[in-house]
Amino acid sequence: MRDPTVPALRASKVPEVTLVFWLCKIIATTLGETGGDSLSMSAGLGYLASTGIFAAVFAVFVGLQMRARAFHPWLYWATIIATTTVGTTLADFADRSLGIGYAGGTTLLLALLLSSLVAWHRTLGTVAIESVSTPAAEVFYWVTIMFSQTLGTALGDWTADDEGLGLGYGGAALIFGGLLAAVAIAFYRTRLSRTALFWAAFVLTRPLGAVVGDFLDKPVAKGGLNLDRYAASGLLLAALVVLLLAFRQRAASRAH
Repeated sequence: MRDPTVPALRASKVPEVTLVFWLCKIIATTLGETGGDSLSMSAGLGYLASTGIFAAVFAVFVGLQMRARAFHPWLYWATIIATTTVGTTLADFADRSLGIGYAGGTTLLLALLLSSLVAWHRTLGTVAIESVSTPAAEVFYWVTIMFSQTLGTALGDWTADDEGLGLGYGGAALIFGGLLAAVAIAFYRTRLSRTALFWAAFVLTRPLGAVVGDFLDKPVAKGGLNLDRYAASGLLLAALVVLLLAFRQRAASRAH
């Protein structure tokens, strides 16, 4: 019989952080870029209407995720894709339609992301993903992820586009890939906070996915491959499905 004075363990509802997790994350964020652009640009709905649609989808999946009693890989990654698509169109709306530019959009979204992390930590005492096992932690988790996905889109565009730093898709991908490599080295060679390194890597995978997605579907004249956005999105989705079928993902270590 369980000792009633000892708190029961609650199952974490997010995946264990492994190499497969990061591969899925990069594919999902790239899919978010091509998928978001498919609706806003190829389908011609514009940034605001597309953001409204994707935000509704995001809300539905977050609701399903919070109602689930355990970690479900398919539901989790569907929710991640929902955050990347709404992040893409929301960042484009802020950067372009609101006229605040890439620098303004990146600064605003960075402030929102940091505010979310600070509020989460002050409320629950930790922002470690292993603690995502209560409704309050889940709300903070998904809000933080949505801000990180939106920030990543703005940061990727700012780095790659001529109206920003103008480094091109290849140059931007090298920068974000290099920063991710630096985070990985810090993880294995230093004693820096694992939670801080996780969130640094989580944020950096989004601009990497953004510039790779743009490279796939932007015109050749702008440095892209000019692939059909629907086809590119389908291929990325298929790659994610193959990973999920081939590698079983477990929930992160349980939290009290």
